[in-house]
Amino acid sequence: MVKKIGNFINRIGIPTFAVGALLLVLLIAAGVMGQSIPTLISDILKRVGMNGLLVLAMLPAIKSGTGPNFALPVGIEGGLMALVVCMQFDFSGWALMGASAVLCIVFCTILGWLYGKLMNAVKGAEMTIATYSGFSIVAFFNILWLAIPFSNRKMGWMLGNGLRETIQMDSFEADKVISNFLSFQIGDIVFPTGMILALAIFCLISWLFFRSKTGMAIFAGGQNPRFAEASGLAIDRNRIIANILSTILAGLGIIMYSQGYGYAQLYNGPLNMAFPAVAAVLVGGATASKASIPNVLIGVCLFQGLMTTAMPVMNQIFTGTDLSDIMRIIIQNGVILYALTKVKSGGDR
Repeated sequence: MVKKIGNFINRIGIPTFAVGALLLVLLIAAGVMGQSIPTLISDILKRVGMNGLLVLAMLPAIKSGTGPNFALPVGIEGGLMALVVCMQFDFSGWALMGASAVLCIVFCTILGWLYGKLMNAVKGAEMTIATYSGFSIVAFFNILWLAIPFSNRKMGWMLGNGLRETIQMDSFEADKVISNFLSFQIGDIVFPTGMILALAIFCLISWLFFRSKTGMAIFAGGQNPRFAEASGLAIDRNRIIANILSTILAGLGIIMYSQGYGYAQLYNGPLNMAFPAVAAVLVGGATASKASIPNVLIGVCLFQGLMTTAMPVMNQIFTGTDLSDIMRIIIQNGVILYALTKVKSGGDR
């Protein structure tokens, strides 16, 4: 029996088992404490929809061999720029979402191409340079948010120039516009159909892409670069394509996140958004060199479920403390450290 349990844990991975077990314990504790389980489930579904595309953005980068995309803020800033440009011209509702998505693809294609060129120039140190790139792009866009002469007063400060730190989506009739699309309620559980449907569609597109000739070439180059290069595959070109896709998914992801959250967060808002996404895909069973769509879906459900459930439970147990945020930091960075240590020791190669 013990051997079977050990084999099961090894098969699904220690982070996946540990986080899944902790989530189950917290849900039981929440029920015992009298907290509303349907409300928690509704919040988990909402957070899964909001964060799903950001986690899915990890998939192309990992498959290409550049590792988890710690430069996720590059795509996030591209998506935010597309969003505020469309807000400047007073788009609203579904028109704002559609126009932002199209412009996001344009911006993020350019940013992803530049980032992909950088990754090809620093082979062997991708994750380190990616982290620096993510922090640097946030600092650069902080200057842009102040310097670009946006004139729509719904986005600007009451006094002075520049954009506000948070822009209300309801000012543009876009608060939860996707979340509420075809949404329904079963008892007290609210199902955000629009966001879950969008996540499912992008997962399907990603699955189909990586079964195409280009997608398989990207995967082959990531798994065995020398063999792929000897077979005539354009490794550098495929890595650029993968990073463009990752950047686009990140940009679309922040648009999805913003409408679900109700605010577009500028300045330092995107600074640390890569770490929860990296942690989620690793919790789902991915490593720094292998990932799949099930890893993305399992990871985002487990990680966001844990983050959603931990806060009310810990706050009720330890009144007046903020242990839930401490737990988030420990788990998030712990699973990243575990995965990277495993790669460094040769566990995946």
